[in-house]
Amino acid sequence: MTTTSRTDTRSRAESDWSGANPADEEPGRDCPLCPRLVDYRLSVRAREPGWFNAPVPSFGSPDAALLIVGLAPGVQGANRTGRPFTGDYAGDLLYGTLLKYGFAAGHYQARPDDGLTLLDCRISNAVRCVPPQNKPLPAEINTCRAFLKAALAAMPRLRAIVALGRIAHDSVVKGLGLRANAAPFAHGAVHDAGAVRLYDSYHCSRYNTNTRVLTPEMFESVFAQVRADLTRAEPIAAL
Repeated sequence: MTTTSRTDTRSRAESDWSGANPADEEPGRDCPLCPRLVDYRLSVRAREPGWFNAPVPSFGSPDAALLIVGLAPGVQGANRTGRPFTGDYAGDLLYGTLLKYGFAAGHYQARPDDGLTLLDCRISNAVRCVPPQNKPLPAEINTCRAFLKAALAAMPRLRAIVALGRIAHDSVVKGLGLRANAAPFAHGAVHDAGAVRLYDSYHCSRYNTNTRVLTPEMFESVFAQVRADLTRAEPIAAL
């Protein structure tokens, strides 16, 4: 069996990041914009120097039609591995669902070198740095929205956005320039924003699934609708 050290994992993730996206889409490794997040990031770096411990870049091609927006990296998940939703329970449900509906290929093994690829899909977060207790402050969400808006602008084929949770939903709504009262959050809700549709889902966290706020069936139904809508739109887009 081949093993990968934590240092090797971090180095590979940083190497993949360095040329993956234009600079204006991603904060730098030592982004200074949110002092509280900087302090927390540095404290985790000191404790776990082999982890990624930096703003987590988007995963997937900017040419994708689907963008998935989560809340923020988990400390032992994406903050450790350097890839969104990789290394914690939320990734098990998300990537399993993406594989089922043809938005990913390969095998998800909870590490950034597992060979999993996204198909016409990209994943990002409303906040790129890990926040203490998984709770970013409003000012941090507002500050990081500049990177979300840049990511949206960099996707010329964008047709669908899945927001995982209310915070991601609210940040996407503001990033798209929509009125909040015109696009209220609700699981399974769909909102039109010009050529783009915003689909809402409860976040696929272990807490939500353990409490049955979100079941796998509820989560899959959102992506089933996205797949159906994108498939119906393909002949029109090809004209």
